Amino acid sequence: MPSKESDALRAQFQNMSDRFTADPDMSLTTLRSMMEELGDLASEPENVTYGEVDTDGVRGIWCNPLDASPDHLVFYCHGGGFVGNSAASHRKMAAHLAKAVGARSFVLEYRRAPENPYPAQLEDALAAFAWLRGQGFEAGNIVTAGDSAGGNLAVTLVLALRDRGEQLPAAIIGFSPWVDMEHLGKTLDSNAETDAFVNRGVAESMASMFLGESGSPTDPLANPLHADLTGLPPLIVTAGSAETLQDNAERLAERASAAGVEVDVTVAPDQQHVYPFMAGRAPEADEALAAAAGWARRHLGLA
Repeated sequence: MPSKESDALRAQFQNMSDRFTADPDMSLTTLRSMMEELGDLASEPENVTYGEVDTDGVRGIWCNPLDASPDHLVFYCHGGGFVGNSAASHRKMAAHLAKAVGARSFVLEYRRAPENPYPAQLEDALAAFAWLRGQGFEAGNIVTAGDSAGGNLAVTLVLALRDRGEQLPAAIIGFSPWVDMEHLGKTLDSNAETDAFVNRGVAESMASMFLGESGSPTDPLANPLHADLTGLPPLIVTAGSAETLQDNAERLAERASAAGVEVDVTVAPDQQHVYPFMAGRAPEADEALAAAAGWARRHLGLA
């Protein structure tokens, strides 16, 4: 059974689902405003300062934990189906992760679909990674991380860097990564009764907006289940057993392991999509963040 604290995420998702059902023609502005409310779920981590970046085509939020290593970085990509959410809605979760790692975090503010379909998000991630390298961060001192759509981007960014022959980050963290743009996963249907928000209709609608008219659901830089994952750095993924995207994480982990990538995968019982949203408030969220952070510290040489 989920803890009482973690059940607040299910309640929030159910509220969002009910509002969407009551207003099936909900405007994009209203949808985004509703999704932004997820940012209220995490507690405000202590001893963390923030700063905004808007320069050289790169936008985002710095999360600066007190006494964090100045040389190590968590490059965080927010979720939201590539359509909603923002760096602001995810800054507290990213800050909790950064604080546990003992590094700074940069939360990317990428362009969103449908106004800016694929590959705009990947282009923004590549531009930001290059900018961060220009700020003095070594690739091997960076971990890419993200949730849902951001978990997809945390992986495809590294794939694009590999294909360009550039130095790669030390590791990749994915919380409930959404990678299946073809909607072939079995849990999309088998977990439909337990997932309070993400159903087949939601996934198909957001994928359509993300891919636009010209994007392909089998493009390996949009759907890494179709990518050759050889040569990727170590990967850790988590998901909840109540969510429809559970097997997105499992299938990504299986493909990465088959390609020789070091993989760590956890499926938390009875947890919803991106259950680390409850950082600082629910034990399951804090356990997931602590596990990912400890794993990242080892690969960053901070353990």
